[in-house]
Amino acid sequence: MNKSQYVLGVILGGIALSAVGTFLALAQQPAAPGRGPQGPQQPMSFFVTSTGSGKGADLGGLAGADALCDTRAKAVGSTKTFHAYLSTQSDNPRNVVNARDRIGLGPWYNAKGQLVARSLEELHGDTLALARLGANISKASVLTEKGDTPKGFGDMPNQHDILTGSRPDGTAYPDAADHTCNNWTSSAATGSAQLGHFDRTGGGNASWNSAHPSRGCSQEALVSTGGAGLLYCFAIN
Repeated sequence: MNKSQYVLGVILGGIALSAVGTFLALAQQPAAPGRGPQGPQQPMSFFVTSTGSGKGADLGGLAGADALCDTRAKAVGSTKTFHAYLSTQSDNPRNVVNARDRIGLGPWYNAKGQLVARSLEELHGDTLALARLGANISKASVLTEKGDTPKGFGDMPNQHDILTGSRPDGTAYPDAADHTCNNWTSSAATGSAQLGHFDRTGGGNASWNSAHPSRGCSQEALVSTGGAGLLYCFAIN
């Protein structure tokens, strides 16, 4: 081997060792967010019902509303227990039910395993920091139990109104006005229910749980403002 061949061999060997070192260093670095092996998909723990009761805001009370959520969930194979996100009113403060108090503690995931909110506090934006962060509730993330996107603002028909009977913080209204269609037992043309916009769009109000009241409690009244008597359902376990 002449001198030139020796020098060339030393250079190539150094390059090879450097490449191996770089590869090992990169292999030891943590994967970039969103890359690398992913954990198993989280089971569905939040959805909007694909259909309502068919009787406007008459859901058979909270028990009937919860049964509607559970029936929809079990139809797609879920083994979780679901409650409807609904508040009720009463002259007796002890009998008032706040929607946020009946849906578990989170976290909640949609039918595709996407995170909707980690906690009650994040869901409702209880602190300034959480309010700025916001829950992951939008037309892109809110799905039915079947994994479909409900029809929202701009679709035909618009069905973005969701029954809640709640204020933005997830609590019941303390006044004497009807915000729950007689605690979810009325399908009359009169009365009213507070509604949220699942797509956070329309009417100048982006609230997912407290956008505006309905014009009445009948199915026709709910449809007239852009709804279908749909519910938010959250797993409590």
